[in-house]
Amino acid sequence: MFSVIFPGQGSQMVGMGKEFYDKFDLVKNLFKEADDILNFSISKLILEGPKEELDLTANTQPAIFLISYSIYKVINNEFNIDLSKAKYFAGHSLGEYSALSCAGYLNFSDTLKILRIRGDAMQNSVPKGEGGMVAVLGSTVEIVEKILKNNEKSLSVEIANDNSEGQIVLSGKINDIDKLILILKENSIKNIKLPVSAPFHCSLMNKATNIMSDELNKINFIEGENKLISNVTANEISNTNELKDLLVKQIENRVRWRESVINMIGSGVNHFIEIGPGKVLSGLVKRISKEVKIDTINNQTDIEGLQI
Repeated sequence: MFSVIFPGQGSQMVGMGKEFYDKFDLVKNLFKEADDILNFSISKLILEGPKEELDLTANTQPAIFLISYSIYKVINNEFNIDLSKAKYFAGHSLGEYSALSCAGYLNFSDTLKILRIRGDAMQNSVPKGEGGMVAVLGSTVEIVEKILKNNEKSLSVEIANDNSEGQIVLSGKINDIDKLILILKENSIKNIKLPVSAPFHCSLMNKATNIMSDELNKINFIEGENKLISNVTANEISNTNELKDLLVKQIENRVRWRESVINMIGSGVNHFIEIGPGKVLSGLVKRISKEVKIDTINNQTDIEGLQI
């Protein structure tokens, strides 16, 4: 039993998807359609850069979705591998939008537009330089939560991503992040300050939540047949009203990726197929469970070796 999973921000690179673009008219057509929908050449930005512009959140989010969606369509349409048989579709943060679009809950055009808005809203929710994120390595959620609780009066930092065993990401104001780093060092807990432009998945994203609430209410979601796993609850979801509500909550809430993978495995999933640039999620899944099979699809050879 397999699940299809889609990566989030941080997986982007200039030239991603070029092999698929060069080989398949289907992908060329999707890139052209995306350019028309967004009213700028996102295809040129993906294929040629510059990296600094691709890394802007408002560009990164629709770009990663476009690559993930293109690869998904190639697997289904050019290689006749039916991924709709998946037990679950799931994605990490913006990857959740790739999941729901590929699973048929949201059309291609609406997904591109909403991710462009989402990226812009998240980028501008906090003035540049005021927020930050730090990755905590080799610790547990319980230990990190205890540290935050013991210091809640002096700093306001929240868990943004519970990614895997030993990898937790926190968000907050930059001054509070710097104070937390000192506390982590005192406790001999390894950490890395992340080179991000905003503190994602915490209450500082409140402006973005309000914008996304308005925008998501304008969209007609389709009743898909596949089950999704929500970042917010780590549980399965298929009701479109509940889905819309959880996508709004996702902006400020913790991405429960570790719990999501554990729950999928608990429901019988023993094979994960990561579709999109890079292999970040495959690495996280390996850290969560050594027992499951993982396929990362980044090129045609990967597809040719895929067995479901």
